[in-house]
Amino acid sequence: MGDVTEQTATATTPLAERSAEELDAFAQEQQAAYDALKARGLSLDLTRGKPAAAQLDLSEELLSLPRGVKDAAGVDTRNYGGLEGIQELREMFAELLWVEPEQVVAGGNSSLVMMREVLVDLWLHGGVDSERPWGQEDKVTFICPVPGYDRHFTLLDWFGIDMVTVPMHDDGPDLAEVERLAASDPSIKGMWLVPTYANPTGAVVAQEVAARLASMPTAAPDFKIFWDNAYAFHHLTEDEAKSADILTLAAASGHPHRPIMFASTSKITLAGAGVAFLAGSVETVKWYTNHLGKGAIGPDKVNQLRHAQFFASPQGVRDHMVKHREIIAPKFAEVERILSERLGGLGVATWTHPTGGYFVSLDVLDGTASRVVQLAKDAGIALTPAGASFPHGDDPRDRNIRLAPTFPPLEQVSEAMEAVATCVLLAAAERLRAA
Repeated sequence: MGDVTEQTATATTPLAERSAEELDAFAQEQQAAYDALKARGLSLDLTRGKPAAAQLDLSEELLSLPRGVKDAAGVDTRNYGGLEGIQELREMFAELLWVEPEQVVAGGNSSLVMMREVLVDLWLHGGVDSERPWGQEDKVTFICPVPGYDRHFTLLDWFGIDMVTVPMHDDGPDLAEVERLAASDPSIKGMWLVPTYANPTGAVVAQEVAARLASMPTAAPDFKIFWDNAYAFHHLTEDEAKSADILTLAAASGHPHRPIMFASTSKITLAGAGVAFLAGSVETVKWYTNHLGKGAIGPDKVNQLRHAQFFASPQGVRDHMVKHREIIAPKFAEVERILSERLGGLGVATWTHPTGGYFVSLDVLDGTASRVVQLAKDAGIALTPAGASFPHGDDPRDRNIRLAPTFPPLEQVSEAMEAVATCVLLAAAERLRAA
């Protein structure tokens, strides 16, 4: 397999420009490499963006906290109450998220649960600025930048909310298309956006783009931007991107209730035992806690207290994330190295070069993503299903694959990416020979 790999790495003529004989020879080489790959009996997984055990170990101290049971205000965190969460943690993450403490709710361990709760409340009761509950509308539609986060699309699909897609660029969603859609159709009630190190592309929404999203005219008076800051602190380089201050931009534009921000410590401390946050206008926060109070008496404040003590300050969060970067940045560098060496110059794939977040977005030849994923599966490498980054799993060009290198050890990332490259090359050769 080594000779084949070396030949592949040194051949720089794009496959589409090769003669039929050269393409046949290349296809035979890749088939032989793939057969050898299958014979190894691998069992590798690049499916979901989970933190590795080494990252979870960074927060081991949480298991021996909190010290004492009272928060900074003297409230016994073991008891009921405090729907908005403990004050010191709200203040800490308000600074990190560029909002005011009174605009923040600290909740349970899942920001996705908060998103679902907000959708339920909008559906049953409407928002602060709604004319009626969304469930009474003839139709509700969301704008979805693609490729995007599959769990966002799953939530909308569960509600029966229609989805219309727009391309996601390096500086954010296609503004012209978002503005056109939002202004022309009153059924379009909102949009999803992962503004910092987007899932899966790693894109960062520019301040200018955020300003236009905050100020644009919309046919629906209660248009919402679900601003999912899931990766706001997950930097891969020392050049740390700053999230756009969407709440201030929206308030200055006369649309203070438009954005609803979400974040969590799920990939900062313990993935299954972190703290989630919601931020919005003061009125939105009151609207959310009012509805929340109909079915909850308070969050896990003991967990919130242990997090407040563990971090101690906003800088403590930043320092903690440097430790995460030291663990996962080499894995992203390995993905970049292998893709460049194996696929570079062949005209069969492009990929993102993220400076933060948890994913690399790989685009292969049109019509081959599903084949690549199947080839990988048959060789023992689990990849996220082709099309997962699109609503209903339908990538119209069948070209996008989301790679998640954080969870496996570095040596397994190397093995898996070498295998992925072989599958991409084999699928491309098959496609071009059939053309």
